[in-house]
Amino acid sequence: MYRLAYNTNGLAHHRVLDSLELLAELGYEGVAITPDVGQMDPYRLSQREVAEVRVRAEELGLELAIETGARFVMDFRRKHCPSLLEEAQVARARRVDFLKRCIDLGCELGAGVVSIWSGRAPGGVVAEDAGDAAHAERERMWARLCTGLGEVLAFAAEAEIQIAFEPEPGMFIERPAGYGELLERLGDAGDALGLCLDVGHLLVTGDLPVGAVIRAWAPRLVHVHLDDIRGGVHEHRPFGEGDLDLDEVLSALLEVGYEGMAAVELSRDSHRGAEAARRAIGALRRAATNST
Repeated sequence: MYRLAYNTNGLAHHRVLDSLELLAELGYEGVAITPDVGQMDPYRLSQREVAEVRVRAEELGLELAIETGARFVMDFRRKHCPSLLEEAQVARARRVDFLKRCIDLGCELGAGVVSIWSGRAPGGVVAEDAGDAAHAERERMWARLCTGLGEVLAFAAEAEIQIAFEPEPGMFIERPAGYGELLERLGDAGDALGLCLDVGHLLVTGDLPVGAVIRAWAPRLVHVHLDDIRGGVHEHRPFGEGDLDLDEVLSALLEVGYEGMAAVELSRDSHRGAEAARRAIGALRRAATNST
């Protein structure tokens, strides 16, 4: 049975320890922590806080995961930069270092999964582009991504941490098919790379129906993000405000026997984070009843 969780990027105005208390009270079984400015910043970590978070999560029976999608923790001018695809090798190395820091934090917290993504290509090319016009540029991006990921995967293997790769609209790898190609290009190194599937993203990229995608990728599925999307626009919305069939999603997760974390991701709702988390667990409980 999957474990319902909530991502702290939707509780950006809460202390992490307070987030744990809130989410446990609401009935969540896990917390996906996004290390960020003011929230377990990987560059300014307090070891006392890390120890307190681990102990309190264990006391509350909360499973932990690490998300690496902080917007400006590395570059206060450019969102999600630098990425694994930057022109400068030193910039790509900074992202690799950040991911290693998040893996180390995962180990210290007892988290089993660290979720990552490719980042946006400098020229905006995406892996799934058809035609030969941008072939050379795509190959350069693939080479950079595979090189950086290879280093991260080797580091994670030593730490016994599962890496989950998330296709993200607007980034080089946007769709599950791109993740599939990534596995092929990584070869044996890709055996350890799991899939993080954001169900809302599938409504943006048109990979539908969502239940069929879940079933198709179930053998690789190690982490799930839950959010609603309206009109194909990549803006995470609370359940019921968009086009997602939440009953279908939870039914499919049950059908395939998914046992990982299913984490609500509402990064635009931190200004009402406690209420958004309360409403989300209510919607999930109703959908879970319908899906059984």
